[in-house]
Amino acid sequence: MNLKKYIFAGLLVWLPLAITIWVLSWLVSALDGIMVNVLNGLGSVLPQVHTNELQQISSIKGLGVVLVFLVLVFTGALASNVAGRWMVKQWDRLFTHIPVVKPIYTSVKKVSDTLFSSNGNAFRKAVLLQYPRQGAWTIAFQTGVPQGEVQKHLGEGFMSVYVPTTPNPTSGFFLLVPVADVMELDMSVDEALTYVISMGAVSPTVLPTPLP
Repeated sequence: MNLKKYIFAGLLVWLPLAITIWVLSWLVSALDGIMVNVLNGLGSVLPQVHTNELQQISSIKGLGVVLVFLVLVFTGALASNVAGRWMVKQWDRLFTHIPVVKPIYTSVKKVSDTLFSSNGNAFRKAVLLQYPRQGAWTIAFQTGVPQGEVQKHLGEGFMSVYVPTTPNPTSGFFLLVPVADVMELDMSVDEALTYVISMGAVSPTVLPTPLP
């Protein structure tokens, strides 16, 4: 009986780490594959001497990550000007007219715009609330206010918050809480995330103030 218990306990320890390593390995391999294909495409149009140099470069592991970084920087710079924004609109219009792709692309774009757009409300404000019980306080991030059917049932005076876990803030809980039960923190989101990830070791120096 104890042996079975120990096996399951060991799985709980090693399984998340093994899956994380596997995902990272797969991601790096996939990005390296893209990089190799790009270099092979360049080699087909370049002289032989340059082709040999490209083959040597393609054997270096991790270049796919560099490629994705460069593509993201280039795309971000392009989308920051007028011509780039027009191209992005045409790109969105194309995908929103494909029957099967439209619901998936639209949903993902709404979430990404909410989380990462400077016009969004997600993760723009760090707050303090009592969770998971009265008297126990935790840091959360305001993601917006209830809307639609949820607002119809709850009424006014509620906010949507995300409560991250520690030390991994990418997982957590979504809560709808009364505004009166929340205290706004006079600190940046980065400072609050650092406080969460460090499990309180890196303590902020600014005291919270109640929301109006």
